[in-house]
Amino acid sequence: MGRGKIAIERIENATNRQVTFSKRRGGLMKKARELAILCDADLALIVFSSTSRLYDYASSSGMKAILERYHEAKEEHTRVLNPTSDAKLWQKEVVNLRRQVQNLQHNNRQLLGEELSGSNVRDLQFLQNQLEISLHSVTKRKEQLLALEIQELNQKGFHIEKENIELCTKLRIAHEHKMELQKKISGGLRSSEQQTGASSSKMRVREPSIDLELCQQEQEDE
Repeated sequence: MGRGKIAIERIENATNRQVTFSKRRGGLMKKARELAILCDADLALIVFSSTSRLYDYASSSGMKAILERYHEAKEEHTRVLNPTSDAKLWQKEVVNLRRQVQNLQHNNRQLLGEELSGSNVRDLQFLQNQLEISLHSVTKRKEQLLALEIQELNQKGFHIEKENIELCTKLRIAHEHKMELQKKISGGLRSSEQQTGASSSKMRVREPSIDLELCQQEQEDE
């Protein structure tokens, strides 16, 4: 004969209840491990006995990661099912943002020296410290920018000086070439003048001889 069905109700006998708990807890843990391995599922199992003893099991992801994932999914599911609560959440966020903007505007006006009537000595001291820190930061940044500008100007001055030296060198070379060309031109003119002078002197030497010959011919004719 087969085993009869066990009624699903609280076992009154404490010993039998503990034995049944131990057997079924072991079977439940075994099934949980098999489900996690066979189906690659993230699984967390938490059991408290009637004596408040804890028994738990978690897959490879770990109990903490699975519980965080559970809370996130639960919140998302709640927002989907209850859009009113989601709208309230956004309204609360808007109120917080408005309050932050108002506080920032108030602090900004105080930094400009406005709305100081309701401030006590401690508030004013705190405001003064903020201004000193801000002033120090601004001064430091200003010095950095000035140092960068001075460095850039020095570099530009160096490049301009280098270009000036190169231009002076080119001008000197051009002047030397000009002087050499002038010397060549003046030398050529002198040589041509000398040749012209020699030719004219020869012409002057020949002219008296011609005159003498003409005179001798006239005397013989007479």
